[in-house]
Amino acid sequence: MSTRRDFLKQAAATAAAFPLHSLAIGAEPRRARRMGEDEVIRLGVVGVNSRGRALALSFAKMPLCEVACICDCDLDAMERCRDAVREVTGKRPAGEQDYRKMLKDPSIDGVVIAMPDHWHATAAIMAMKAGKHVYLEKPTSHSPAENELLLQAAARYKHSVVAVGTQRRSWPNIVAAMEEIKGGTLGEVHYAKSWYTMARKSIGRGKVVDVPANLNWDFWQGPAARGPQYKDNLLHYNWHWFWHWGTGEALNNGTHFIDLLRLGMDLKWPTQVTSVGGRYYFDDDWEVPDTQLVTFQFGDKASFSWEGRSCNNTPVDGRQYGVAFYGDKGLTLYMDGGNAYQIVDAKGRLVKDVKSELQFKVGDTFNPSEQLDSYHFQNWFDAIRGKDRLNATLEDGCISTQLMQLGNIAQRVGHSLEIDPATGRIVGDPEAMKYWSREYDPAWAPKI
Repeated sequence: MSTRRDFLKQAAATAAAFPLHSLAIGAEPRRARRMGEDEVIRLGVVGVNSRGRALALSFAKMPLCEVACICDCDLDAMERCRDAVREVTGKRPAGEQDYRKMLKDPSIDGVVIAMPDHWHATAAIMAMKAGKHVYLEKPTSHSPAENELLLQAAARYKHSVVAVGTQRRSWPNIVAAMEEIKGGTLGEVHYAKSWYTMARKSIGRGKVVDVPANLNWDFWQGPAARGPQYKDNLLHYNWHWFWHWGTGEALNNGTHFIDLLRLGMDLKWPTQVTSVGGRYYFDDDWEVPDTQLVTFQFGDKASFSWEGRSCNNTPVDGRQYGVAFYGDKGLTLYMDGGNAYQIVDAKGRLVKDVKSELQFKVGDTFNPSEQLDSYHFQNWFDAIRGKDRLNATLEDGCISTQLMQLGNIAQRVGHSLEIDPATGRIVGDPEAMKYWSREYDPAWAPKI
């Protein structure tokens, strides 16, 4: 029986034989196939230290689905996930450290991408090109330019069914809440707000240390230009708070709630984006705002906002996370992040209370909504089989992602952005456009 030590030795030997940059990304594109109604969909899951492991376990429980391969550049994370899937299914999936090798497996029908943000667009484009269906965790990308590339790739590799992990679009009571809003229960809705609060601790000042033996640091960096050294306070979660790899709380959690506001109000691109805030609570390596208020103006039609507080979890209107839609009939509809909603009148009296036995577990960063998410996964499978349309398309995911990216750009340049409502592009602002794209490692720049 092979041991973990044997596996590490084998992985090291493979890495020496096939250096990272020797395996070309480019290959003859393959065509994703539509699955039959009774066919088992075989998945590969990549990026499984936290959310990806939860996704792997959830998909493993779905009917007519096999989690066939687990991929991660951290061998420890990969092995933990393989073991966890075996506990659920009785079968241990294959393991692969190099994502490109997993994509070459013709028996893999779809790929679930839960890597760090800086990998999302590149990994999704590679999967489409390899003829795989894609489940892409939000945010869809690290920069607005990557959203444009993703949509170009989707148009070219149109047989790949690409769903985005904005899973609330498939939760039954959230669907019902959206029907209330669009059906006029509240009257006209011209303003809505969203918020996310948490009490995150300081990440301190990291020390430059040797990369752990179980981690392929070069592969973890992937598309990002090489620069920052490996520090002991970066992995596996704190990368979110560094601009080089992460996108801050705005995209870590804000994307979900902004997506709900867009869905309920049927809005696409704004005309103006403003952001205020900063890093206030600790003196450490954290770069992105820990406090941020982003507002979006949609001409004279409507506006909405997102408030993020990473280091102060005082609730808003009694809710740690949530959205609120304000109608001109004096009614307000609240959703608190789970599969429930309430409608109150102008005096705060409860008019309607829709509860759910399927709960969203506040503060659970691993798998807060496992039972609910199965609705979203099934919608992806049904779309792959040609039975249904996606609830969370790549286009919608890119728009919601880009709105929050525009908020971050406004924050970094220190002024409001004027936006073309037809394209979502920044108008007449060369300083802001410097953040439209990013620098890449030449071997990993996304290519369609």
